[in-house]
This record gives sequence, structure tokens and C-alpha cells, in this order.
Amino acid sequence: MSSGQRLDDTEVQALSDTLDDEYKSRETYAQVIRDFGDVRPFVNIVEAEARHASALLNLFEKYGVSPPANRWAGKAPRFSSVHEACVAGIQGEIENVAIYDRALKSTQRPDILAVYQALRSASQDRHLPAFQRCAQRSPERGR
Repeated sequence: MSSGQRLDDTEVQALSDTLDDEYKSRETYAQVIRDFGDVRPFVNIVEAEARHASALLNLFEKYGVSPPANRWAGKAPRFSSVHEACVAGIQGEIENVAIYDRALKSTQRPDILAVYQALRSASQDRHLPAFQRCAQRSPERGR
């Protein structure tokens, strides 16, 4: 542990909550790819979610805290169409931003805050608009 200071329970819970949500997103988007093929924006965002989880896992390691297991493996939701998955992606990214909004209030540590802010920004500024565009263009929208 290079920090010299242990995380308090609130900080650990926030890290756990954010990692759990990144796992959920990654597993959900990977399931969409398994069900519908290499469809955008899922193929791009699934890789980003893996990077997000990795950034959070680095914080767990830095502070000597055991991360929670991925409880979403094999339990991702399934969708009847790409459009339905895109609509769910919109809601998922909105929820992800809200989780990061809460997490940003959980600590004053600059390293953790920087990761939270970067991941929140990715969800708000890149992933959410990508899913909104996807929902607008999906041909099965009317089904």
C-alpha cells in the first residue's frame, strides 16, 4: 500500500459501488455483442468499460483493499433488439453518472477523485451520447 493511509468505510464502499457498476456495464454490453454481433456503440464501449474497471482495480491495489468479485458474470440482462439494448444503455449510463456523483462526495483523495471524474466524464460525455444516437438510428425502433 503506497498511500500511507487506509481508506475509510465510505471510501471503500464508493470504490466497490463504482467497480460493481463498471462490471455490470461491461457484462451487459458484452452480452449484447454475443447476441447481436459487433454492433456499435457496444463494441467500442465494452472495451472502455474494461479500462474503467482496470482503473478502479488499480485503486483497490494501491490502497491494499480487496475488490469485490464480479457478480455480473453470466448474469447480464438480455434484450430483444439492438434498439432495446441502446435504450437500456442510455439508462445504464445515466445511473453510472449518478453513482460517480455520489462517489465524488465520498473522498478528498486527489488520485481517487481524478479517476472518478474521468470515468464520470466518459459516461456523461461519450457513452451516453453514443447510446442516444444508437437509439435514434436503430431500424427496429418501431417494433
